[in-house]
Amino acid sequence: MSTGDHDRERDLHWMRRAIELSKRCPPSTTAFSVGAVVVGADGEVLAEGYSREVDAVNHAEEAALGKLPDGDPRLRTATVYSTLEPCGRRASRPHPCAELIVAARVPRVVVAWREPALFVEDCQGTALLTAAGTEVVELPELAAEARAVNAHLVG
Repeated sequence: MSTGDHDRERDLHWMRRAIELSKRCPPSTTAFSVGAVVVGADGEVLAEGYSREVDAVNHAEEAALGKLPDGDPRLRTATVYSTLEPCGRRASRPHPCAELIVAARVPRVVVAWREPALFVEDCQGTALLTAAGTEVVELPELAAEARAVNAHLVG
């Protein structure tokens, strides 16, 4: 197995875990159900979270990152796995998830599904991340599974 194959298998593994977490989200007609896992360079899970885990407007990435101390040095080599593209615009909090990831200095984000124009016309999360130098990897083969958790919103 090449290094690229190993990385892909690792990414698929952790995204499947994020999809499992998304199934824990309290139902909402006004927000997506999203799961997130923050994994250190050594493969250790640093934190997990899901939408509405902490409060009614909590996002998955926000919930996971909020469990770690500010400035945690492990984040500088970590990967955030999120079932949905991190938000780039947000009405319920002052900082969207893409900004939180950049501020935490996480160098890599893996997503299963790009945010559709349902609640926000143009998410811009991926654009914000890549503009800041964050690598964004998409796993389109798991998009249907991430979308299925949100079937009540997107059919």
